[in-house]
Amino acid sequence: MDILIPLIIIGTIFSIIIHEIAHGWVADRLGDPTARLSGRLTLNPIPHIDILGTVIVPLIFYLSPLHMIFGWAKPVPIDPYNLKNPKKDLLLVSLAGPGSNIALAVILSIFYRILVLTVTGQPAFIFLTSLFGTLIGTNTLLAIFNLIPIGFLDGERILAGILPDKKSLKFSYFMERYGRILIIFLIFPIFGGSSLASIFVTPIMNFVLRLLIPGY
Repeated sequence: MDILIPLIIIGTIFSIIIHEIAHGWVADRLGDPTARLSGRLTLNPIPHIDILGTVIVPLIFYLSPLHMIFGWAKPVPIDPYNLKNPKKDLLLVSLAGPGSNIALAVILSIFYRILVLTVTGQPAFIFLTSLFGTLIGTNTLLAIFNLIPIGFLDGERILAGILPDKKSLKFSYFMERYGRILIIFLIFPIFGGSSLASIFVTPIMNFVLRLLIPGY
């Protein structure tokens, strides 16, 4: 079991990297090659590492009551001026990140179910189900949290892409000024030891995990 935590950390780092690669890949398909030309469409973790988001924050989350690893990689560079329809295309680019984590969670869920059917009772069962179950939870958390429409999360650009033009500009301007403050308020545990994010995210996450993990 000593190898379980390192494997979870490695799996989480690659889940975060795939999230960013998905942004860059969709942007590239829509006409913006910035991420590709910057060498960011790669599974090599070095170009993606952000010390705070890829190392420190995941460790804090894992040691928290959630007992999961959550974080972020260095955002891939996107130049909206290369996109044919910046508002619509940025929405699609933003959806790609959470979408990739949902896809990973579903794929891991399929493997989890295969394990339940074929490996139950064997020594490797607890190890593998713990590994896959944790990574399913981590990818679910990454997807749901990033869909919150607050500055610098994917949800901000998604909502900005849905709103009418004038409201979208006002919303983006507001988030540009106050987004970082709102994120701190969102994740800081000020509600009886719980963060506002966990109060909203946890019920949704538990619902999704009941669908993905048998017996959750």
